[in-house]
Amino acid sequence: MAIERSQLDRLDTHRWLVPRSSRPGMLTDAMVYADDRLIGPILADLSIEQAMNVACLPGIVGRSLAMPDIHQGYGFPIGGVAATDWQRGVVSPGGVGFDINCGVRLLAANLKREEVEPKLRELVNQLFRDVPSGVGSKGHVECPWPEVARVLEQGAGWAVERGYGDPEDLVYTEERGRMAGADAAQVSDRARERGRLQLGTLGSGNHFLEVEYVERIFEPDVAERFGLEAGSVVVLVHCGSRGLGHQVCTDFLKTMGEAMRRYGIEMPDRQLACVPIQSPEGKAYLGAMAAAANFAWANRQAIAHFTRQSFAKVFGEQARLRVVYDVAHNIAKRERHQVQGKELDVLVHRKGATRSFPAGAPEVPPAYRDVGQPVLIPGSMGTASYVLVGTGRAMEESFGTVCHGAGRALSRTAAKKGRDARVETKRLEERGILVRAETRDGILEEIPEAYKDIDAVVDVVHSAGLARRVARLRPMGVVKG
Repeated sequence: MAIERSQLDRLDTHRWLVPRSSRPGMLTDAMVYADDRLIGPILADLSIEQAMNVACLPGIVGRSLAMPDIHQGYGFPIGGVAATDWQRGVVSPGGVGFDINCGVRLLAANLKREEVEPKLRELVNQLFRDVPSGVGSKGHVECPWPEVARVLEQGAGWAVERGYGDPEDLVYTEERGRMAGADAAQVSDRARERGRLQLGTLGSGNHFLEVEYVERIFEPDVAERFGLEAGSVVVLVHCGSRGLGHQVCTDFLKTMGEAMRRYGIEMPDRQLACVPIQSPEGKAYLGAMAAAANFAWANRQAIAHFTRQSFAKVFGEQARLRVVYDVAHNIAKRERHQVQGKELDVLVHRKGATRSFPAGAPEVPPAYRDVGQPVLIPGSMGTASYVLVGTGRAMEESFGTVCHGAGRALSRTAAKKGRDARVETKRLEERGILVRAETRDGILEEIPEAYKDIDAVVDVVHSAGLARRVARLRPMGVVKG
């Protein structure tokens, strides 16, 4: 049952608290980041209820957090964040999700909007050919069976070594595109087979490749450091670990569901299957999760390579695309954080939530370290996306985390009801946005109305001090499954 607004304690214009006393079993409070525009839609589903369930995780430290793009997910809400004590806490696959290391990569082109618009249709069609999309799509990257383990343990570096991109790309990728602790032996043959032919593909659902331009700059100095200027063209890639990551999650949900009884763990929702981090099952999951994350980084690296080829085919070899940043938003990571005045070793679960580290953080690429980490927040294909920069306030309050997008406002079924893909495509084209999709559902499920107001969502994280606006991006051309 969804909770009522009256059950929330309003702390300020952008923060709502669900006290741990609200329900037996909660070990900590739940915090919801939202303003008056967003709290109503959030209360309409069970996402806050799910955040309260997350507050029951053994070993949770700090609050269970709900970002302004929060909506109902599997176990954890999408837009949920939770940290557990590294030694005494649990790990939950539901806190990462089925699409392990779903994330976004931003590429900046050395082209202006006015240079691209006359050839936009040709570019979108070329991208559609070069970057396969859709359910079960197969990529152009050769990956024989013996090579799968190398992809899982080497990540984006595997792709670069085989000519899919440049070594510099890795500098601007979270974890340099290779997460430590990956253990390919923990990834089932079924998962490997599902992913082996999918490197360099977008997949379906909300995954996309968008050609955009920088519509507005909010912080010129930071934007300049990121290589962004008004009117310049960029490409945003959103995808993850494809069928491989999905199978890893499926495998370990079953394993953990069976193991919970042995560890004496009971949760209010069976979808919150979890085991102690330091248990054999916990270590095995983290090794498999890191391997799937590396697969996702190799996938986005390959997509970036084929995107560069598409631009070169349309605009000539002088067209260049540089990686601005690549960040995961479905992942669990061991980090050090201050919690109630103590520095703790924790496992931060980010499910539909993006890292937002400040200036000075060693994890930020050297070229950005004195300004902070780029934070990439996609919106819908008919509205806008944002580039922000991380802040110290996020480190103090949200384990260095913000939202990951606009968040769904309509289910996929509701979005499709009574709509025609040709009509929706024409509506977008009238607004200057060309769309190519593998299926009609790929368009209808992702219509702009299916998502919350991206400006409202970003306003919350900006006003709450969790990240600062740097640039607003507007879509021009979209490729979807």
